Amino acid sequence: MLTQSQIDAIAEAVIQSMKPAPAPEEKRRMHRTTEIKKDRPVEASEVVPMDASFMMEKSPAERVSQKNGLADNEGLIDITSPEVKAIPLLDHVEDREGLERMIARTPARIGVGNCGPRLKTRTMLTLRADHAAARDAVFMDVSQELLDRMNLFTVATRCMDKTQFLTRPDLGRIFPPEGLETIKSKCVHDIDVQIYVSDGLSSTAVEANLENILPIIIEGLKAKGLKVGTPFFVKNGRVAAMDQISEALNATVTCVLLGERPGLATAESMSAYIAYKATVGMPEARRTVVSNIHSRGIPAVEAGAYIVDVIQKILEAKASGVELKK
Repeated sequence: MLTQSQIDAIAEAVIQSMKPAPAPEEKRRMHRTTEIKKDRPVEASEVVPMDASFMMEKSPAERVSQKNGLADNEGLIDITSPEVKAIPLLDHVEDREGLERMIARTPARIGVGNCGPRLKTRTMLTLRADHAAARDAVFMDVSQELLDRMNLFTVATRCMDKTQFLTRPDLGRIFPPEGLETIKSKCVHDIDVQIYVSDGLSSTAVEANLENILPIIIEGLKAKGLKVGTPFFVKNGRVAAMDQISEALNATVTCVLLGERPGLATAESMSAYIAYKATVGMPEARRTVVSNIHSRGIPAVEAGAYIVDVIQKILEAKASGVELKK
């Protein structure tokens, strides 16, 4: 009759015979073991620590990031930065240069690789980080420090908070009586061009672009001999708020620099909406728009110079929007 020790030994032998042979690379990584009898306790001296260095191996993106100096002093990498996003996450690429050129030409998430049927952890974390940035862009406020540096006073629309701004867009197009009085009292009237700034759906866009674009527009218009109104900031504003401003100040052309709805590609996109003699209730087709103003689209300085030229054309044609194309 077999003893319990013999039965255990036979079972262990059968189990070992059913296991596939480890690959050479796996053999290198496996820890060394000593033969231990089943009928006695394991001695501490018989346990050899496993070489865990392979667990610390870096991904291709991490290796390139550290090589290019994209990691900070603590070795952390900003996975949302354009430089890191430009690094392919595929492990085996036949034409890496070709893939990098493709990635450079589109904000789409290509070359991200996979782990079985799922996205890689890096890809998923980047996706969630971009989504968080988009949410922050909508709900955060433009810093008062920036508005003070730009010497902009603030006027709020009828929206009491961000929730009402998102659920009642109609209230973001109109001002309370005291708001209109503030605009009329602090701004010059009967001007050629009235420029103002609004957070819209992305305060991040205002933070990222305002200091580079607003001075360019104002100085460019003044250089053309145009009378420019007093710039200011509208909180919780929609595009059509410009219509009330135009009527209140008797502006020939009104231009609003507004934060656009953020996406997963960028949360810093700004647009300039421009209208000739805007009036309340006018059709949207009468507005001219310059969009995609951000560091990876149209740079703010370049956009500012272009907006000056567009406003000049609108004044010469005495029309904006689709009427400008006729």
